[in-house]
Amino acid sequence: MSLQEILGIQVKKATNTLFDVALPEVEFQPTRKDFEGDITVVVFPMLRLIKGNPVQIGEKIGTFLMEQVDVVSGYNVIKGFLNIVVSDAYYVNFFNAVRNEAHFGHAQEKEPEAIMVEYSSPNTNKPLHLGHIRNNLLGYSVAEILKAAGKKVYKTQIINDRGIHICKSMLAWQRFGNGETPESTGLKGDKLVGNYYVAFDKAYKKEIAALEADGMDTKLAEKEAPILKDAQGMLRKWEAGDAEIVALWKKMNGWVYDGFNVTYTNMGVDFDKLYYESDTYLLGKDVVADGLKQGVFYKKDDGSVWIDLSDEGLDEKIVLRSDGTAVYMTQDIGTAIQRVKDYPDIGGMVYTVGNEQDYHFKVLFLILKKLGFGWAEKLYHLSYGMVDLPSGKMKSREGTVVDADDLMVDMALTAANISEELGKLEAYSEAEKQQLYKIIGLGALKYYILKVDPKKRILFNPEESVDFQGNTGPFIQYTYARIQSILRKANAMEVPMTPAESDMALHPKEKELIKQLQLFPETVQLAAENYSPALIANYTYDLVKEFNSFYQQVSILGESDMQKKILRVQLSKKVAEVIKSAFALLGIQVPDRM
Repeated sequence: MSLQEILGIQVKKATNTLFDVALPEVEFQPTRKDFEGDITVVVFPMLRLIKGNPVQIGEKIGTFLMEQVDVVSGYNVIKGFLNIVVSDAYYVNFFNAVRNEAHFGHAQEKEPEAIMVEYSSPNTNKPLHLGHIRNNLLGYSVAEILKAAGKKVYKTQIINDRGIHICKSMLAWQRFGNGETPESTGLKGDKLVGNYYVAFDKAYKKEIAALEADGMDTKLAEKEAPILKDAQGMLRKWEAGDAEIVALWKKMNGWVYDGFNVTYTNMGVDFDKLYYESDTYLLGKDVVADGLKQGVFYKKDDGSVWIDLSDEGLDEKIVLRSDGTAVYMTQDIGTAIQRVKDYPDIGGMVYTVGNEQDYHFKVLFLILKKLGFGWAEKLYHLSYGMVDLPSGKMKSREGTVVDADDLMVDMALTAANISEELGKLEAYSEAEKQQLYKIIGLGALKYYILKVDPKKRILFNPEESVDFQGNTGPFIQYTYARIQSILRKANAMEVPMTPAESDMALHPKEKELIKQLQLFPETVQLAAENYSPALIANYTYDLVKEFNSFYQQVSILGESDMQKKILRVQLSKKVAEVIKSAFALLGIQVPDRM
């Protein structure tokens, strides 16, 4: 039982005994730093049920708690706030109970219902870029946080491997590729294919300019450009199953998948199940037919099928074109249903998709609810803002994107430059240095992105992210490495790892550090409920700040009192374990030495 739960029961008992009032709930908040106390009961809400002066009410409750509750060692009342001082013994006993808990902060039991988390979901006409990095990091981290909160999780993506954009790369490779392959060029497959997507756009713009020079209107020229018409013809052949086109499609997509896998491995993300748009784009048409019979959808005179969501504050949405072909909404309806067929224990899904698709997912979720699927109540769109660079917005077709692979390499180089300037790696071999630079660089990138609330737009500054001071990944990694150094020295000194004595008095900094550790389990649950890795990231920063304050104000290994030394070494060890555990939820590694 948490401290808040213990005190909540006792405060209700106090109001019942003292005022004959059954208090429905007790409002708590952390005690302000400028007052003595560990947790504060807010008295003002009680005045609805208890008549009187809030200070006098607080005094009476405080006296009751002092007499009745072992963990309360003191109190003070400031206006309508009852500040409770919790005994050192409570914190020592708590720490002794969790110090050797291997999965502290993680739920011990798994819920029977699973959640499927979708992220990445790239197009196979270009490599992953900075925007994909935010998507992948968010989706992976949310999946890990949900697992830690007791959920069974399936990680998935739907790979957009068909459509006109794919055919553009294919056609450009046919026209300009001269048989190039990833092997012959030394390029990753996704980069090679992406180059041809850019090549198509250049050729397309030239043809538009030529048509305009002949007097054609710009909009008509964009439709009539021969290379676009050829790409459209290629798509029709693919849909008809043309053997030559399908073989080319498989070959070039295979190159891209190989390239993606390298990027995912370097990024440290993975998936349990892959879906492909080429397999799912026809799904949903049967569901639309059933929905028509149920009256969920209606048919217009031209034969197209729609849903009217005006009662929900939205508008009409097409789900089937007049020629019977599906739209993206149809496909997404069918894919969601197929996923539950594939994994019957799914009770909800999380879609990690940028905020430009907010409206699409409102409509999708409403449609699935109207079709009668109970699990549709537990669908969530993990909507996130764009990632901008100091140089401005990225554009794929113009080749001005920040490539994910290049960015990860650049982050390691930035980490190397800063680490070399600090000059703390003399004892490292070259291989050890390179591995460390990669851990620091990737940690800096991930932390910088994940510490921001997903809904907010980010201006990504690589140099700022690798700063070894402030709210950054390297600052937290450095603190973890510092603790490992302390633990190595403690081991050499043979400091015993026995439980601390429950009656020992705590230094204020020891107490504050234990209080911060106590917050980890509820932070994990809160992050899961809000689908927000930012809560984990910023909790970890607060923990590290608290540890550094503790480190600066108390002696750890130089302490002469053996009991105090034992507690401080073990406290340091637990802080390091929580840093490592929290960073694992963000997909970030921590080095033992820096």
